[in-house]
This record gives sequence, structure tokens and C-alpha cells, in this order.
Amino acid sequence: MPPLTANRATGEALLQAFAPRMGRRYANGRNTDHGPGAHKAVSGLSPYIRRRLVLEADVVALALATHGPEEAEKFVQEVVWRGYFKGWLEHRPQVWDSYRSGLESDLAALDRDRRQRRDLERAMNGQTGLECFDAWASELVETGYLHNHARMWFASIWIFTLGLPWRLGADFFYRHLLDGDAAANTLGWRWVAGLHTRGKPYPADAQNIATFTAGRFTPRAADLAEVTQGLEASEPDGLPPIRPLRSVVTPQPSRPTAVLITDEDCRIEDFDLSSLDIRTTATLATSHLRSSWPVSDLVTQFETQALADAAQRVGGTAQSLQADDPAALAKWAKAAGVAQIATAYVTRGPLRDWLDQAAPALDAAGVTLCEWHRDWDTAIWPHATAGFFKVKQNIPRILERVLA
Repeated sequence: MPPLTANRATGEALLQAFAPRMGRRYANGRNTDHGPGAHKAVSGLSPYIRRRLVLEADVVALALATHGPEEAEKFVQEVVWRGYFKGWLEHRPQVWDSYRSGLESDLAALDRDRRQRRDLERAMNGQTGLECFDAWASELVETGYLHNHARMWFASIWIFTLGLPWRLGADFFYRHLLDGDAAANTLGWRWVAGLHTRGKPYPADAQNIATFTAGRFTPRAADLAEVTQGLEASEPDGLPPIRPLRSVVTPQPSRPTAVLITDEDCRIEDFDLSSLDIRTTATLATSHLRSSWPVSDLVTQFETQALADAAQRVGGTAQSLQADDPAALAKWAKAAGVAQIATAYVTRGPLRDWLDQAAPALDAAGVTLCEWHRDWDTAIWPHATAGFFKVKQNIPRILERVLA
């Protein structure tokens, strides 16, 4: 499969091409993994939505206009899921902090456990001997994509059949998925492990795999562990308490401003740039922050293209920055003589961590980090405090607000 082109025009072309399949065809076929090059029942839009080269509101509006609310219901719900996960993690940032610290411990433990290190390498290299799992590992590394159902099976086998730490699996996904983001990836793995919906792990079932790969794979029941309980005993205190959503400082008109473009949101032209006194613009490369291990070239290349496309649409010349030394952000802003940096809202994840590390230097330089917040997020996130059902119940009201 040729690499995807990471720009707004390609994303919107894919969106229009998939519009006829957003209704019954999606609902009926979305769960079947037909394999690389044959994922026709799903949109393939997730890498573009992840970076907001394509907007969730536009995707949902097109689905509703093309198929109506009844036939488009399942597709709309799946688009809303990503917003739910992001909002849930914004309410419980402690879960992200726990993932990062736990991952560091899991990686350090590999130095002491030769057998686990060997098993991990076999899993990541697609050499476990379990045909379906090995094929999915190879597809992920080679294409940067896995069908959502395959992600669930893969994670379940990783955790319960292979007995590998779930955070190492989440890290493997995050380093390779073109659509990887901190919330969907971390909480998806936690869901499979029985940590997100407490005590309800997801079992990889041999018959289910055979059915929903259209017979491409037919593992034996004995090949897969019987999943009787999840990993909830590893977190005996349960889920951490809900915190208020982080407050945002919005960019102030007429103030000397530096515009910062990240792959959190590559539609920066949607915001009110004309009211700002823009002195400089930069793109910030951040994909390497996903892991302390090497991140896939496919991911970094997609990010590079997306940022270049975003900068081109804003116009003018954009400096290319790399998220290495956090203090460099303040140096860039101070050199441009600005009082504020304007960027799109950065959700909980490695870039948010990096910006928090940059905060003392920004404060010392008298520079305020300001963020634009999209209506899509502000409409969904207040409901994202428990399971998805609460959000699902409110979808009509959410859409009424964002599509008005």
C-alpha cells in the first residue's frame, strides 16, 4: 500500500468518496477486517481526523445529510467515541500520568527479564507463531494502520494469551499508528484490559476472529487464553476522581503574537487570525515525544507533511521547530518580541507534558500560552465523565449545538 498523503485536500477527498458508505453499508460491514488494502467498509479517515485536517463536525454533518439520522447512527457514534475518550482523559489526567510512569517501569524491567524481552520482541516482530496476531503486527508496522476490531483482538491476545504488560502494547501501537493519540490509544488498551470499564475485559474469541476476518484466520480455541477476569486487581483503588476540565486562556486581539501549529490541529486557519498582531509562525514537530523508543518513520513523515500543509494554508513563512528542549519555546517567542503564543487546544498527552515543562521559561519571559478550543470538544467533554452511554444519550443535543 502506498503511503497516505497528509494534507487537507486528500482528507476531504477521502471524506467525499466515503460518503455513500456512511449509512447501512458501514453499520453492516464495519466489524469485518478484510486485511491490508481491503478495508472498504471503514473510512480510513482517522489519521486526518486525528490531526483535524478533516473535522469531526464536517464528517458527521455529511453523514447525516447523505443518510439521515437513523441510517447514519452507527457511523456518527463511532466519530463521537474519539471525542468521548479525549474528554474522559481530560477529566482524569491522573490516568495518563499513571500510564507514563508505569511504562517507564515496564521498560526498565525488560533489562532484568530476558525472557520477557524475548517474548516482547517476538510479538512486535510478528514471530509468535499465532498467524492472526503475527499478521496484524506486520500490518501495523508496514502500514501504520489496523482495523479497529483487529486492534481489540490484538490487545487482548497481547495481554491475556502472551502475558505481556499492557503498557508495552499500548506503546507499540502509539509508536506505529498514524491515527494514534494519547486518549484513544491509552483508554482503548485499558478497556481491553478491564481497567476502563472495571471488571469487563475484552476476550479474543477464536470463532469471533474467524467470522469477522471472513475466514482469513481460523485460530483454535486452545490457541487463545480464556479470559475470566481483567487486570483490575493491579489498580485496587479503582479509577481516580474526576477533575474539572482545564481552564483555557484565549488569544487576546491586537497583542504581539506567535502562532504555533502542532499536529493536534492542522486547521489553524479556522480560528480568528485576523484580529491578532502576528509576528511569527512556526510548526512544532512532536511525534518523537510519543515514546522513549523510536517512533515509526510513517508517523513522523505523516506529521511533517500535515504540518507543512497547515503552514502553507495559513500563508507566509513558518519556522520549523522541534519539541526537544522545552525552554526553546520561550527563546523563540522572546526573539520575535511577542507577548503570547496562540495555538489550538492541546489535550492530555506527551505534547501537553512538554508544554507544561515549558511553562516556567514562558512565565519568566512574560509570554502567555493561549489556546483556541473547538465547539466539538466543549460540547462533548462535559458528558465524558463515566461510560460512553452518558455521551451516547446526549448525542442529539451535542449535534444540535455543534451543527447549528
